Formats: sequence, C-alpha cells, structure tokens
Amino acid sequence: MTSPEREVLTWDLFGEASRDLAQGIADSGFRPDMVIAVARGGLLPAGAISYALGVKAAGTLNVEFYSDIEETLPDPVLLEPLLDTAAIVGKRLLVVDDVADSGRTLDLVLDLLRNHHPDEVRSAVLYTKPRTIVQPDYYWRSTDLWINFPWSTQPPVS
Repeated sequence: MTSPEREVLTWDLFGEASRDLAQGIADSGFRPDMVIAVARGGLLPAGAISYALGVKAAGTLNVEFYSDIEETLPDPVLLEPLLDTAAIVGKRLLVVDDVADSGRTLDLVLDLLRNHHPDEVRSAVLYTKPRTIVQPDYYWRSTDLWINFPWSTQPPVS
C-alpha cells in the first residue's frame, strides 16, 4: 500500500518560506502594528514573520478545529486564554496561521477581530488551498495536498 502524496515542509524550507512570506508583506507596503498567531499551527510562522518584519507586538488566539488528519470538529472553537481585545483597537493587525484549508478557522478569527475596531486586519498563511472560503491576503504556496509541517508530523512525546 502506498501512502498518499503530501506536501512536505522541512525546517529549512520553513525558514525560507517564512522569510519569503514576510518579504511579500513588506513589499505590499502593509506595516502591521501587531501580529496575531492562530494557535497552535500559526505560532511558529507568526513568530518567524514578526521577527522578519520587526514587529514586537504579538498576540494569540487559540482555536481548535482539526482533531486528526482531515478530521475536524463540526465548527471551529475559540479556546482560552482569550486575546486582550482592548489592545487591538485602532491597530493594523496581521493574522498568521499555517494553512487556510477550509478557511473556517481564519474566517472565525478575522470576524472576531474586526468586531473590536482595529484599523485594518490582513491575513497571511504559509499555504492556501483552493477550497478555502477565505482567501488570505498573503500566502507562500498553494496546494491541494495534505501538508506535513515539521512541528506536527511526529506524534506527541510520552
């Protein structure tokens, strides 16, 4: 039995991808005041991009949606701790996640943030998929394949 074809992101390629994505954001002229990571998948890309853009203000929103490979909960669920929404009023925000697959997580996060009166909200992901309901403002690569990220391919240690 052969395993299905997958997009494989290595740690080295992750470094290049993050830098390329940050360069695209900088080239667009967008200068975020704060980077918001969608935890957990967006934590590492958001950190790398915030360093590359020189943005020190960072926050997280914890969202649970995927329960296993290609298995999701019925809807994305916001988890605690919650972001200090008073801190985003009047700010230019860059929301970062690893992938816009169905786009439902990104849609939830963008709607939530826009309700708290930031100046502007844009989104960036390493990968986007053709079926996403939300097209991110910035992305590094598009694929229809399942993605093996270097931080989530191995099972948890015990």
